[in-house]
Amino acid sequence: MEWPCARRQNLNEHFRNSNIPARAMPAVIACVILTIRENAMRLKLLSPDEMSDDQRQTYDESIASKRGSPPPPMMAWLNSPEMARHATRLGAMLRYDTQFPAKLSEIAILVTARHWTAHYEWYAHKRLALAGGMDPVIIEDIRCRRTPKFDDPQAKMIYDVAKSLHEGKGIAKPLYDEAVKLIGERGVVEIIGLCGYYTLVSMTLNAFQFDLPAGETSELEE
Repeated sequence: MEWPCARRQNLNEHFRNSNIPARAMPAVIACVILTIRENAMRLKLLSPDEMSDDQRQTYDESIASKRGSPPPPMMAWLNSPEMARHATRLGAMLRYDTQFPAKLSEIAILVTARHWTAHYEWYAHKRLALAGGMDPVIIEDIRCRRTPKFDDPQAKMIYDVAKSLHEGKGIAKPLYDEAVKLIGERGVVEIIGLCGYYTLVSMTLNAFQFDLPAGETSELEE
């Protein structure tokens, strides 16, 4: 079995259909991390054996969470263990526990990935959006920086709010009032959270030059 590059791939997705026992998963992940070609990246990613107690606690917590594996940007954040701990927990909440199903929350994430031309974020979340039921035409429109046509008013609102946050640096009052009416104050807060958190993810992945998995090429142009 050939292992893709661990730096940029959601390892849990890769191993999900394997015959590896769950109790052996942390050791397997550790071995994959050790195969990373670190000369192609700006930051050295630590193997579990190289981690401090604080770093290892956050690493282990991520494996025990709904994710089942450490998210790639967390491996960079571990250089600041407290940041890694809190950012990873926030990311898990935003990924799994907002009021929106994946096909809606992934709109905000894909808009963010496209805004930052974040190659791995786009690669990973396009797959998650498709798995969550998002129309491939909408995904392609976002990739090409076209405004998609939405049948779902909530989907359109999430797109409009996310675009406004990134391109307008805020939300104009008419759009804000309409958003609160349609998705509620909680919904507005969570869309802001999604755009903000995945901006952090995009900056991390871009700044430290995380690679795409082996054999993958980016779909994004500037």
